[in-house]
Amino acid sequence: MTNGSKKSDIGLVGLAVMGENLVMNMESKGFTVSVYNRTTQKVVDFINGRARGRNISGAMSLEEFVSQLERPRKVFLMVKAGQAVDDFIETLIPLLEEGDIIIDGGNSHFPDTARRTAYVEGKGLLYIGTGVSGGEEGALKGPSMMPGGSAKAWEAVKPIFQAISAKVEDGSPCCEWVGQGGAGHFVKMVHNGIEYGDMQLICEAYQLMRDGLGMSAAEMHEVFAEWNRGELDSYLIQITRDILAYKDRDGSPLVDKILDTAGQKGTGKWTVISALDEGIALTLIGEAVFSRCLSAIKDERVAAARALEGPSPAIGLDKGAFIRAIKDALFASKIVSYAQGYALMRAAALSYGWKLNYGEIALMWRGGCIIRSVFLGEIKKAFDRNPALPNLLLDDYFRGKLASAQSGWRTVCAAAIQAGIPAPAMTSALNYYDGYRCESLPANLLQAQRDYFGAHTYERLDAKRGEVFHTNWTGEGGTTASTAYTV
Repeated sequence: MTNGSKKSDIGLVGLAVMGENLVMNMESKGFTVSVYNRTTQKVVDFINGRARGRNISGAMSLEEFVSQLERPRKVFLMVKAGQAVDDFIETLIPLLEEGDIIIDGGNSHFPDTARRTAYVEGKGLLYIGTGVSGGEEGALKGPSMMPGGSAKAWEAVKPIFQAISAKVEDGSPCCEWVGQGGAGHFVKMVHNGIEYGDMQLICEAYQLMRDGLGMSAAEMHEVFAEWNRGELDSYLIQITRDILAYKDRDGSPLVDKILDTAGQKGTGKWTVISALDEGIALTLIGEAVFSRCLSAIKDERVAAARALEGPSPAIGLDKGAFIRAIKDALFASKIVSYAQGYALMRAAALSYGWKLNYGEIALMWRGGCIIRSVFLGEIKKAFDRNPALPNLLLDDYFRGKLASAQSGWRTVCAAAIQAGIPAPAMTSALNYYDGYRCESLPANLLQAQRDYFGAHTYERLDAKRGEVFHTNWTGEGGTTASTAYTV
């Protein structure tokens, strides 16, 4: 079942909407593509439908599919993350030859990608795990792509990946090699975690305006429209603007009729778990994940709303001034979210031996992906100025923005607490900022407590770092101390 006689430049397995759109994107850029789907009727429907008359071939079996591909064969899997990926790898390996490339474009967990890379390389083949962000529209018109895995595979797929990816203003593709093993999927995972944070911050701004200021969806639409013309210009602000203007069949705002329980696919949770493993304070994204968990227990919240007391949510401050303060709080918190995400990537790079280019990662996120925004251009500049920047908060640009936004940020967090309006992401961001800039935290008392009940030892201000001490606090504990270690 072919629409052409020449062998295909690449093949794709998995004709759900993302897979179909990536195929159409690749073909539109001049590449010939073969397709296969386990439910072969999807292949028939696609070839006779959207793919009709294009340089796209369909296959009724994996054997036929592989035979249609030019060497080195490039097989792009767009299947459900998890066991399905492993199953296809096992089925494909006997059909491929040395140097052929298997590509996983799903939302796989990065340890799985590292494992699969080693396994496939052990069979004489090459493997790429690539994050693909941008949803259906991005897949068709240009996604952000974050490939990692077998470095030898990059040159073979680079022309295709960079041709189909989104481009920034100067034409640079939002796709570059990330690193070996699971590096590509790790960066995509952090992207998704930051996405959780951005969405939660926007939702908190929305609730502060809706419940605190009593604003209508139409009024909030105007606010988000204005914000999208400035430094908050981003895809998520843009779609929030559009959502708030969208009317149901009866002419009322559709958003007001949507049940307030949020779903999640797991990438935010993975990001938070990775932060715990690396010892990175990823507080804002953690709160974003937990906020979705809290939203899911709707029945309990309805009962709790009747049983638990709290203040009126009305915020009695000047409306215009408070909306400006919300904008400041949103922008400052966004800076903290990205600072935490980049700190996590830096820590993981050390743990796994990756050489991540942080400026290039910001560039990859500038177009095509869900978190695309003008803001990311400033992150690229920050790492251009100092590739070894330990934390985005210390960059002159972001330090200045935090200073100018700080008053409004504190006003919003205080008002939200006084009014009983939950703002976990904004307040956790402010707490992180204050903790990061605090020269003396109360962890000295915490270490004393740990030494008191568990002989875990402590360091002293008047001794060299790394030298540990133990005190017999009760006079009965003796001098034996626990081994000093940090998980």
